[in-house]
Amino acid sequence: MSEAAFNPVSFLETAVRTPSHESVDEMRALVVETLDRFGVDCEVVAGGCVLAEKRSAAPAAGPHLVLNTHLDTVTPHVPFERGEAAADERGGPAAGDAPEDVIRGRGACDAKGPLAALLAGFLAADPERGRLTLALTPDEESLSLGAAALTGRSPGTADRLDGDLFLVGEPTGLDACTAAKGRFQGTVELSGTAAHAAEFAGANAVAAAEGALAAIRTFDDRSDEHPQLGPPKLTPTVIEGGGATNQVPADCAITVDRRSVPPETAEGFRSSLADAVRESTPDDVGVGVALTDRESPFFEAFSTDPDHELVETVATAARSAADSVGLSASRGGAVRPFGAATEASYFAPAPTVVFGPGDLADDAGAVAHAEREYVRVREVAAAAAAVKRAVSGLLADG
Repeated sequence: MSEAAFNPVSFLETAVRTPSHESVDEMRALVVETLDRFGVDCEVVAGGCVLAEKRSAAPAAGPHLVLNTHLDTVTPHVPFERGEAAADERGGPAAGDAPEDVIRGRGACDAKGPLAALLAGFLAADPERGRLTLALTPDEESLSLGAAALTGRSPGTADRLDGDLFLVGEPTGLDACTAAKGRFQGTVELSGTAAHAAEFAGANAVAAAEGALAAIRTFDDRSDEHPQLGPPKLTPTVIEGGGATNQVPADCAITVDRRSVPPETAEGFRSSLADAVRESTPDDVGVGVALTDRESPFFEAFSTDPDHELVETVATAARSAADSVGLSASRGGAVRPFGAATEASYFAPAPTVVFGPGDLADDAGAVAHAEREYVRVREVAAAAAAVKRAVSGLLADG
C-alpha cells in the first residue's frame, strides 16, 4: 500500500491473507495500523469495535453518516489467491474473450471487499458539513455482541453512534439494498400427560403437533406482502417428541425459523404464534412459544424508503463508478432488497443502505461463506469510487 494514497485492492489482498475466522485480533490490528498510517486516530470500544471519526467545521449543519461493516469471517479460512476469473466465476471466459482478475479467499466478498471500499471512502473524505464515522464490528457472523453494545441494544450499554444515515458494507453486486427480512428462531412447546399407550388416557403431545403444524402452515395466510420484501415466511425445521414406543408422549417441541418483514418484532411474532397454536391445539395440551436464547437481539427486518436521498446518492454513485471501470450496464446501481440478515437491522429506523462489491451467490452457486468465495478486482475499485462519491455528496456544503 502506498503512503501517498490508499489502494483498496492492495489492502484487500493483505486482508484476505489475514485470518479472521477464529479471532479478529490480527484483522483489527491491520485496520488500526492502516488508519494510523494515514493519520487517523481510532479507538477500540464495545467488545472490540473499531471507531474513527471525521468532523466538518460545522458538524451540526449536516447529517451524521456512519460507514459500517464487520471484521470477522466464517470458518474455515480459505487462502488468498489472485488470478484470472474462471468459467464459473462472474467475469470468466464465458462472459467475454478477456477474463478479468479476481481475488479469491475467505472474506474476499464477505466482507473484506466491502471493508476496503468503505476504508477508501472514509480516508478520502473531507466533510464540508456534518460528520463521518467508521464503525467496524467484530462478530457479525456469530452473535453481533459488538454491534449490540455499540448501538445500545445490550443491557447496560448506550448508543455510541447516534447516526442519521448508515451505509453498511456487504456483497450486493454494487446495488443499493434498502431492506432485508429479519430472522428469528423459536420453539413451540407442547405439554400433555403421559399414559400407557394401551389406555384411553393421557394427553398426547405428539398428536397435538398436527394442529400446531397446521397453525404454522397457515400463520401468514392473512399477512400483507411488504412492498420491498414480499411476504414473511415461517418454516418448521426440527420436531422432537416422545421417548417410549408404548407410552402416550407428554412432550413435543417444534423449532421454527421466521423470516420477518416490517413492522413485525421478535416479541410480536412470539406472542402471535402462541395465540395461533393455542387455537389449533386440544385444551388438555399446554402450549408455550419461546424465542431461542441469545446474548444479543435478533435481527429484525428493516426497510428504507427507496426514494430517500441516501438511496439515490449511493445508487447514482454506483452506476457512475461501475461505468467508469467498464462493467456492464446491468451491473451495479439497482435499488433492491438484500438477501440476508445483517447488522443493518440494529441501525433502523435510521435510513440505511447495504452496499458493496461481490455476490452472496452467482449463477454457479454460493459465493459468500463458500470455498469458492471471490470478488472481481474491478468491482472493488468501483465500490471504493462509489463510496467516495456518495460520502462527498452527502456531506457537501449545500
